Amino acid sequence: MKRILTAIAMAITLFTTAQTTEKENLKKTEEAAKIGADKPNGWVKKGTFTFLANQSTFTNWQAGGQSNFSGNIGVNYDFNYKKDTWNWDNKFIAGYGITKIKDAEAQKTDDRLELNSLLGKKAFGNWFYSAFFNGRTQMDSGFDPANRAVRNSHFLSPTFLQFGPGMLWKKSDNLKFNFAPATTKVIYVDKQFTVNGSAFGVEQGRTNRVEFGAAVNGYYKFNVMENVSVENIVNLYTNYLEDVQNVDLDYQLNIVMKINKYLSTNFAFQTLYDDNAFTGFQTRQVIGLGVNYGF
Repeated sequence: MKRILTAIAMAITLFTTAQTTEKENLKKTEEAAKIGADKPNGWVKKGTFTFLANQSTFTNWQAGGQSNFSGNIGVNYDFNYKKDTWNWDNKFIAGYGITKIKDAEAQKTDDRLELNSLLGKKAFGNWFYSAFFNGRTQMDSGFDPANRAVRNSHFLSPTFLQFGPGMLWKKSDNLKFNFAPATTKVIYVDKQFTVNGSAFGVEQGRTNRVEFGAAVNGYYKFNVMENVSVENIVNLYTNYLEDVQNVDLDYQLNIVMKINKYLSTNFAFQTLYDDNAFTGFQTRQVIGLGVNYGF
């Protein structure tokens, strides 16, 4: 019950913050909405490639320390289509990172491929009839933290898929929430990982798990000040068929502080809760100087 309240509170806080900021910047928001409404039909595409790096080197350093290097690459690409009363928003996210400490094996710190697709048909006001798809997986093998010799995942295993109809509330491209009360969720895992037991919620000896439940997806991006942007992505899901009280959570926070056209300081935070994969919260945090390329 506590986890449900935590997840709901996070969603409510995000929504309330969005509304407060919208009111404080009402004029700017209305202008942005007007520009969005006047955009011509067709595709709008934009993306960013980012490279983050951190390095520490120690030689005869009496205070102690180990030389290390860490690097992350990421792609964030939007390709959206509009035609009259139809909107089709798509976002592709890819990321991979490693860290290497002297005299130790390199370990990955980030590994993800994710595609979000949201189709909307104008209903009334800011509401749209909608259909959504979310797919996420990984590119490289993962290893058991307790035993680096044991591989527990690899390319496309696991793969998580969600899709279903719903209702979309969309103020602008930077502020939208989708409510999908009839969502199908599919988890795929290679059979080699379920030989000796269950993995990522997939039962022993099987390769997939199918669930049916409800999903809430939110997206909010705004500028705190000039050259400082904050992006929030939240996904909530509950399974009607089993342990409905356990709400899966995926929340991402991306802050970009631009220095110039190509350089920025980037902060990324992500927290996951999925009791089928791990009993507890998983967190990821990355901060560093980034080299950016827009396309």
